[in-house]
Amino acid sequence: MATTDRIVTITDDALRAILEIRDREPDAADLALRLAIAGAQGLDFSYELTFVPVDDHGDDDVLERHGELPVVLPSASIDHLQGASLHVQGTGLAIDNPNSPIPKIEPGAATSGTLLERVTAVLRDQINPAIAMHGGWAELVNVEGTTAYLRLGGGCQGCGMAAMTLRHGIERAVKSAVPEITDVIDVTDHASGANPYYEP
Repeated sequence: MATTDRIVTITDDALRAILEIRDREPDAADLALRLAIAGAQGLDFSYELTFVPVDDHGDDDVLERHGELPVVLPSASIDHLQGASLHVQGTGLAIDNPNSPIPKIEPGAATSGTLLERVTAVLRDQINPAIAMHGGWAELVNVEGTTAYLRLGGGCQGCGMAAMTLRHGIERAVKSAVPEITDVIDVTDHASGANPYYEP
């Protein structure tokens, strides 16, 4: 399925690098880059980038054109790649993806109990099983008004990606499950890796 609406973005330097690699193949002009979600490792997706014949894709896959480069996005990966960007980082390619393997939670999923009980249930039942694979956990410190204060621990404490994890995964899941919550604040002291700076 060809499309003019881009699901992923490829920067100019990444496009040049990919085309240089493709040009080493004997049938370069007939090859597309296939970008797929290969799985998940805790809070991050893992990816598979391969060259495939441009005509060798499923009817439900998306075929994008990035300059001279056709890009095949398998149908099973499309939702998880929406808004992702491919760029050069150091000597290789890197993917920035606003999506997270943390499962999407139906709006208003947590409807029983107080706000504190409902947020606690979302963390216990939905969030922590996903981030435990990354060696991390999240706990509710307190709810004040419509603001939930969370503490991240384990692999999430001191992690440079903690802010992105909170914003793209945990915060979105909590707000979706408990619509009354309008703000989710990380109160972990990531600098010391020990004591939180917020006390309820």
